[in-house]
This record gives sequence, C-alpha cells and structure tokens, in this order.
Amino acid sequence: MAGSDISTNGTDTGADALRNADEQSPTRQFVAVNAQLASEEGSLPPGLREDMDLVLDMLRTILGEYNPHILKMFDALREDVIVANEERFHNAADSPDFHDAAVRGMKEAVSLIDGSSMEEAQALARAFTTYFHLANLCEENYRVSVLLTRENTVETGSPTDPMNALSVAYKQLIDEVGPAGAGELLEKLEFHPVFTAHPTEARRKAVEGKIRRISNLLAVRRHTGGSLRTENDREIYSEIDSLFRTSPIAAKKPTPVEEADTILDIFDNTLFAMIPRVYRRFDNWMLGKKAGTVASVCPAFFHPGSWIGSDRDGNPNVTAKVSRKVADKFYGHMVETLAEATYTVGRNLTLESRTTPANAQLLALWSRQKELSEKLTSHAELISSREPHRACLFVMADRLRATKDRNADLMYTGYEEFLDDLKTVQKSLAEAGAVRSAYGPVQTLIWQVETFGFHMVEMEFRQHSIVHTRALEDIREHGLHGERGTLEPMTQEVLSTFRALGAIQKHNGRKAAGRYIISFCKTAQHVKDVYELNRLAFADPKNAPTLDVIPLFEQLEDLENSVDVLEEIIRIPEVKARLKATDNRMEVMLGYSDSSKDAGPTSATLALHRAQGRIAEWAKGHGIDITLFHGRGGAVGRGGGPANRAVLAQPAGSVNCRFKVTEQGEVIFARYGNPILAARHVEAIASATLLQSAPSTEKTNTDMTGKYAGMADTLDRASRKKYVGLLNSQDFTPWFSTVTPLTEIGLLPIGSRPAKRGLGAKSLDDLRTIPWVFSWAQARINLAAWYGLGTACERFGNLSELREAYRQWPLFSTFIDNIEMSLAKTDSHIAHMYLDLGEREDLKKEVLDEMRLTREWVLRITGDDWPLEHRHILGQAIRIRSPYVDALSLAQVRALRSLRRQDSKSELNESQTADYIYLILCTVSGVAAGLQNTG
Repeated sequence: MAGSDISTNGTDTGADALRNADEQSPTRQFVAVNAQLASEEGSLPPGLREDMDLVLDMLRTILGEYNPHILKMFDALREDVIVANEERFHNAADSPDFHDAAVRGMKEAVSLIDGSSMEEAQALARAFTTYFHLANLCEENYRVSVLLTRENTVETGSPTDPMNALSVAYKQLIDEVGPAGAGELLEKLEFHPVFTAHPTEARRKAVEGKIRRISNLLAVRRHTGGSLRTENDREIYSEIDSLFRTSPIAAKKPTPVEEADTILDIFDNTLFAMIPRVYRRFDNWMLGKKAGTVASVCPAFFHPGSWIGSDRDGNPNVTAKVSRKVADKFYGHMVETLAEATYTVGRNLTLESRTTPANAQLLALWSRQKELSEKLTSHAELISSREPHRACLFVMADRLRATKDRNADLMYTGYEEFLDDLKTVQKSLAEAGAVRSAYGPVQTLIWQVETFGFHMVEMEFRQHSIVHTRALEDIREHGLHGERGTLEPMTQEVLSTFRALGAIQKHNGRKAAGRYIISFCKTAQHVKDVYELNRLAFADPKNAPTLDVIPLFEQLEDLENSVDVLEEIIRIPEVKARLKATDNRMEVMLGYSDSSKDAGPTSATLALHRAQGRIAEWAKGHGIDITLFHGRGGAVGRGGGPANRAVLAQPAGSVNCRFKVTEQGEVIFARYGNPILAARHVEAIASATLLQSAPSTEKTNTDMTGKYAGMADTLDRASRKKYVGLLNSQDFTPWFSTVTPLTEIGLLPIGSRPAKRGLGAKSLDDLRTIPWVFSWAQARINLAAWYGLGTACERFGNLSELREAYRQWPLFSTFIDNIEMSLAKTDSHIAHMYLDLGEREDLKKEVLDEMRLTREWVLRITGDDWPLEHRHILGQAIRIRSPYVDALSLAQVRALRSLRRQDSKSELNESQTADYIYLILCTVSGVAAGLQNTG
C-alpha cells in the first residue's frame, strides 16, 4: 500500500489519481449494477431514508462549494467502501463476482486514501465525520417522530397500552401482588443516574452546539413549505458548512469546572421541564380525566447524581477547591432556575380572594412573610393586592434569589422549607376549589423541587483506597499538623477534601454531597480509613460531615470476596450508626469496567451476576435495604447496552425498586439530549425497575440462573482462560499500543482525567478501562466486548442448549444481543490492517481467529445470517454506517502506519508528525460518532 507518505512535490495526490482513473473501472460498474440491490437490502423506513438522503445531498453541495476535487474524492471513496462492505451482509457473499468486486472496492479505497495529500485526507476525515453527525440527527429525529406518532394513537387513560411502559409495569404489579403491594413498591421506586466526567465524548462543545441547531432546523423543516422552506434550507446549509469547517478537536482539555457545564446544558435543555412531564404522564395514565384535579399518584422517583468535580480517583485536576466551585455552580444555577419558575407560576396565578379565598395556613404563611420582610411583602401587595396565592409566590421567588445571594436574613434554610411553603399554597388552592391550579402548575413546581432540591444533583466523592492508606501512614509518621515533619501534599489534599465536603453540606444541604465512594475497596479497613480521615480533618469531630461510605468492588477477586468484606463493614461503628439513621439502607457499588478488563466480558458478566445475587441474599439475611450502584459505561466492554433489559435480567432482590447507574460520555447526550427520547428512556428504566420486583420476573431470573449454571461455569472458565492468555502474551502491552491509536487518544482534549491513574504502575493494569475499550473500538476490533466467547462456546459445544438459554434466560439473552451489536461494528478487513501495524503474526492470528469464531457462534445462537439481522432498524442503520466508518478507519490506519514505522523519526519532520497526529484525532472523533456507544 504505497503512497502513505505526505506528498511533498504536489503530484500523485488523491485528486490527481482520481482524475486519471478509469471512470469505467470494474468496481464503478459493479456499484452501478448493484445500487438498486444494495438499496433494497439496506432499506430503512422511508422517512429516515429521505432525511439521510437529504443531509447527504446537502453535505455534497457544501463539499462542492468548498473544493470540487474533495467532493469528487468523497463520492469515489463512498462508492468504493460501500461495495467493499456489502459482502459482509449480502446473501450472495459466496459469489466469486461479488467477492472480487468487494476486494477491488477495498483496494481502490485504500489506494485513494493512501494517495491523497495530507490536506485532502484531513478534508475527507472532516467530511465523513460531518456526515455521521448529520446521520445521527436523522436517526434521532426519526425515533422522535415514531414515538410521537405512536403516542397520538394511544388513549390517555389506557394504562395497558405498551406505549405507556410505566403504567403497564404498574398494572402488572397490581395483578401479581395486589394494589397495596404495588403501591408500596411504587413508593420505593428510584432511578438514580449519576453523570460522570469520564472522557468518552470525543465531540467538542462547539460542534455539539451546531448539531443541536441543525437538529432544531430539521425538525422545523418537516412542517414548512414555500419561502419558509427556502429560508430553512439556507440556514441548514449555513450550519452544515460551519460544522464542516470547524475543527473537530478542541484547543484544550476542559477543566473540571467547565465539565460541569455538561450537566447544566442537559438540565436547562431537557431535565428540568421533562422530568415533571414524565410524572404527569403517569398520572394521566392512572387517573384518566381526574388527572390534574386530584392529588398526584406519581412519586418524584428521579434523583440525579454527579461525579463531575468530585471524582478525584486518579484525576489530580479535581481538588477540594474545584469541588467547592462546582457545588456552588450547581447550587446557584438551581436556585435561580427555581426562582424564575416560581415567579412564572405566581405571575399566572391571578386568582382573586373573592373566587379563591386563602385558607388559614396560607394566611399564616403570609404573616410569617410579612414578619420576615415588609419590603418583600409590600412589593408583592402592590402587584397582587387581592390575589393572596400570587402574592405569596412572589415573596417565595424573592426569597429564593436571596438564598442564591446568601442573604442570611431572607434565605431559605433548605429546599425542604421552600417545599413546605409550596405545599401550603397548593393546599389552600385545593380547599378553595382551584384544583386545576393546585394540581397543575403548582404540582409541577413541587415535583421539580422534590427531584432537584436546591442542589440540582447529588455530588458523590470518589477516591482510590490506596490514597487513604498512604495519607494515614503519612499522618502517623509526621503528626496530624506536621509536628514531626511536613505532611505530603496528597495528604493535605485528602484532608481538604473532607473539609470541602463539610462546607458543601453546611451551605448547600445534606443531599448536595453525602456519599463517598472507595475505588478498589478490598477490605473493611478501607472503609474505616475514610471515617478516620473524616474525623481527623476537623478540630472538632462534631463538625465532620455526615457520610455514607460506599465500597466499590470492581476487580474479579473483589467481586468474589464482596460478601465477606460487607460482613465486616457492617460491624464498623460509623456504619452501624448510618444503618440505624437510615432505616437499614445501605449502598454498594459494582464496577463493570475493571472486572471486564481483568477477566474478559463473559467472565465479568457472570461474576457480576453472581455477586449481585450473593449480596442481595446477604442483605436480606441482615434485614438491610440494599441499593446496588452499577458502574457501567456506554460500550459493551464496559457493561453497556440497553439499560432497561439489563435491569430486568438482574438476580431476585438485587434491584429492590431502585436502579442507580453511571451515565457518561456520548451516552449522556444520546439519552438526555432530546426531551422526547429522554422521557422515553426514563420511563423505560423506571418501568423495568418496577417490573424487576414482580414475582414472575424474580422467578424467571432465579429458575433460569439455576438451570443454566453448568453452562455458565463452562463458558466462564474457558473464556477467562482464553482472554487472560492473550493479555499475558509476551510484550502484549506495547503491541496493543502499536496496533491501536491508544497513544493518540491520550492527546484528545476530551476530558480533564488522565488516561492513567498515576499511582505508580507501569503496565496494562494501570491503564483505565475507558482508553482500553475506546482504542479497540477505534481499531474496529472491539476486542474488549467479545474476546473469549467464541472459544467458550466451542468448548461447551451444545448449540441447542445455548439457543435455549438465549430464549429463556434474560441475562444470557441480553449478553448475546450486546455482543452481536458489538460484532456488527467490527470489520475483519479493517482490523487486519490495524493488526499489521504490530508485526506480530501470532497475536494477529489469535485475535482474528477468535473474532471469526465468536461471530460464527453468536450468529448460530441468534439465528441471524449477519449481525443484528433480526433487529431491523438498528441492524440496517449500522449496516449503512459501516462503509463510511471504513473510510475514516482507512485514513486513521494510513496515519498510524507512518507514525509507527521504525524509521519514521528520521523520515518525518515535526510539522509532518503533527499533521499525522491531527489526522488521527480527526478520525477518532468521526469513528466515535459513526459507531456510537464506544466508551
């Protein structure tokens, strides 16, 4: 594959080669002959296909305006990779003509990329990346339109319609456990997503803003025509042009304080208005025409958390000072938002006292407000002299602004006091007969306060257990105040962290920050260490914050020992006190990432399932109300996949009507970026969380886990041996760094967290799972998601039992479907090119053979001819995307090949090296956008 160097003489560029190419080449002819066939085989729903054709045509127009040669190269490359890719799916793949055309298509694509100049290659990378952003929008808009269309056909009071997932789940609970039992479970319901700053979102903020504007314009376009359509198209063209011309790589990494803007954006654009609509929809389904005129039946079950600005495990950029700033940022924004919302509700509550008299409680509230501030109440009376409910709300809004400004004379002591005032207004309105105001806008505001409080998100602090151990050793050696020498900076920072926690609790409320998670928790001593440091940080231990210290079991050995460790933890005096104060509630976190990296995806999945079952049984024996916190990522190799199916597959008693999970990277934007899709996601998780407690679901999970225990043991042992064997191969770590863009990914300014924990390790063990998974995804191998499963299935050998387990056992069904999705995004031809970079035929053969074997077994188990064939929309969408991802992968391989050469340092100057690295970073962003759920 010659021609991979930068062209220095202006000749033999991709554009020149294209101009000199035979326009009637066999591949070009094959494209023409099979275009209709490919279109039929890869068909998408008409609306989605039309939108994707539209944005592709618009992008081609922009490329033509930018540079006609780039457009010509873009079109030629598209044709080549489409033909090369189609062989993976077409039923006639065994046809010699079809195979030969595919081989030629790939060769011509490689030749075009390798023969292009650096400027051309970078432009093509941007073009294909832009296409993926636009294609993602089309798919998102299609999902939204389908949901809206389906909802338009559903009766409001039809709780049995599948569209009403939450009410369907609740009705099933009523059928199985009776109304009283279902009501108790509903009151316990919690969905607790925890937004993290883990850097798997390769898209810069400037790009994200343009994408959101294009999305809005495309949504409007469907309902416009004539001159309005013309203006809409002009604006879309302008945004696409700007998107293409904008560098996909940010100039610098964000600070942790800047990372907090991710939550603010999601809160402002989606969560604040969407969450009460979810609650309202449940009321509508369950109460029918009475909804909004009687007390709500839906509890505020959504409780968002955050690690942004508080997760310091291996991130030196997160300091005590940063945590305070982020907490204040959340608090100030939340209280100001509530102030505006309260003022808006009050402004519209123009119910005068003659038609809607205040009750005694509201009059007492008004008296307290007058005692608090004559100025505020006089101002409210000037506006609403005969509108008592409105006047009270105006004063409440002013008090919220005083709360934001920390005005001690006027501020609320906490969100609970404000909530009490709101409920007083609501009760007075209801008693006066204004039930639609009471259970309409006022109820919406109550839901928002119950959900977000004054803190917006519950900040959770996390640190590695070894940091606590070293800090205590330092204190014992030098004295708490350094009487016998200077304390290490790390020790001082640890103590400052607890002081920051105390300050946040004192100023923003207990819920603002009360959980402390210990990474790599291996013994009860690690929990004792945190409580001891929390005491030592304060001159008076009474000033120490109230903490729930949460053990995080993430490595395989830790998962297996979890119950023994928990048995010791509950004997710790501070833990006993917290159990007593919280009605025996306790939280345990399980790490999906490190267990998967340590033992492989199959063993990790089964180990996590076993651990959850054991912990649930242990908790039941002690009368502990357990909450399991799932540290899942977006990629399959990090526990990713449809979360609602994952909930339903958990062991009996392990969910307990509460589901807590990390949300990070591109998953945050995908799940919560659009209000309609976000509502559907929240409802799906909530319904699954309820249903998991249904006796029928628990029985299925328990029975099937027992029935297929023998099969699981065989798969576990065989897959783990295969996976660990690969990782233990000689010089595996440098080989992995060579055949993937691991090093270059570390240069991406996509998060404040370093790729390594920085605790002294110098091997694969020290590498975070995020770059481990992300790098394999970039190389189109996705090894972290499936490696070892093929060998395990071959070892087990009983296809009929595997198929039976796939049909009957929710855990195995979910696992195999996730693996199939991951395999759908791999490509053996592209993977071959990446693996060639390592010059290790033994390892290359081992990986490719296992990929082939795993693919064969998964397809045999699911009964598909190609990955995701039975999931029509998702399968076709991935199938259509794959060729475009191939184009970016080829550009990435070209750059990596040049940088990985033994003599590259002598051949490439500093400027050329920088150009290649920039090209890689551009392709990383594009591949991530094309594959999605990559981190």
